[in-house]
Amino acid sequence: MTDTYDAACHCQSVRFRVTLSDGLSTARRCDCSFCRMRGAIAVTAPLDGVTFTAGEDLLTLYQFNTKVAKHWFCSRCGIYTHHQRRSNPDQLGINAACLSGVSPFDFAEVPVTDGVHHPSDGQSGGLIGTLRFIRN
Repeated sequence: MTDTYDAACHCQSVRFRVTLSDGLSTARRCDCSFCRMRGAIAVTAPLDGVTFTAGEDLLTLYQFNTKVAKHWFCSRCGIYTHHQRRSNPDQLGINAACLSGVSPFDFAEVPVTDGVHHPSDGQSGGLIGTLRFIRN
């Protein structure tokens, strides 16, 4: 199943259309040092699944450690929009909160993957837990 969404950063300067690989069912978090601080829920799209409609020139690239993963942010409002994955460079992780009509609080449970022991480093990686949101 594929789903297509309009998406944007907080200030709406960066706008894009994204086709997800398997809808919202790919939602996940990671516990690597960067993702722990970023705190976003990412959903999956293929590399050619994003088309920018405005503000692509306003994106800022951030890389660290092995510099395989590429993380993009709006240079105006600072919101993380998407990244090219280290675990699978043929995929993009899209910030679910940027998708029109989607909130991180729409996900009752989100799998958490082990980015500290990354499989690309020859370690086990895999699922290490589940983040839950329980609405009062």
